[in-house]
Amino acid sequence: MSTRILILGTGLIGASVGLALKAAAPDSKILGWDADLAELAKALEVGAIDEALPAREAVLAPDAADIYLLATPVLPILDWMQRLAPVSNERQLVTDVGSTKLEIVELAAKLYNQPGKARFLPGHPMAGKESGGAALADAELFRGATWLFTPVDQNECALEAHWRALVAGMGAQTQDLGAERHDEVCAWVSHLPQMLSTALAGLLQDTFSADPDGLAAVQAIGGRALRETTRLGSSPYSMWRDIALTNTEPIAQTLHALEQRLAHLRENLRTPELREEFATANRFRATKKS
Repeated sequence: MSTRILILGTGLIGASVGLALKAAAPDSKILGWDADLAELAKALEVGAIDEALPAREAVLAPDAADIYLLATPVLPILDWMQRLAPVSNERQLVTDVGSTKLEIVELAAKLYNQPGKARFLPGHPMAGKESGGAALADAELFRGATWLFTPVDQNECALEAHWRALVAGMGAQTQDLGAERHDEVCAWVSHLPQMLSTALAGLLQDTFSADPDGLAAVQAIGGRALRETTRLGSSPYSMWRDIALTNTEPIAQTLHALEQRLAHLRENLRTPELREEFATANRFRATKKS
């Protein structure tokens, strides 16, 4: 199927999707738009898109694309959903890559998947890098990764099936989850690790920044373990702000659980309970390897 796909947001994820689609669907035409003209130009330069749309008005033109991919942070995704709903139709599909899903699904149920309206299929690729931008785009970013979908309803149309096939063609493994369950699970497996890394990196910076030589020594002595633990600390606030605003309660619950676990460790540094904590952690890692 030859398809016109419009990517709104040509940063790391959007541009990586564009590159992956070039390989998975060479007959499709990939259009792009980004509020950051430098990012849009870079996406065009690296070959992630075939054409850069000049303005928002071009995005909202009737039949601008068959499939619209919203590849921005969550709050702009919600904004674009409202902008596209009145100008799209039942022959079109809108999908996204947002990191939280409940608010997106609730809005989609109001605006889409109705007679005369475009279909909306919420999605979330569990892939990325700690730094963003089209310059880091990678056609292989999604290979072996899980691409989650949180369908608004079960009446799948041909374009939805086609998009799922394109995602599989990028090398991703697809899985469906309810939106609420998605946000709960992602709070544990994605959002909590980010907050933990941010807190640790910030704590080290505050503790040692008064002594530049000391900070450099800490970074050098820490080696790979410290680099890996704080790697996510370089992630952009612009993306995580929206995640925190739209998944506040699940993230807060995971942080509270971690606070309690850390307190338990602190209180048992000199007791056999510490050994049990290590044993529990070892079992988790062993299960993951198997």
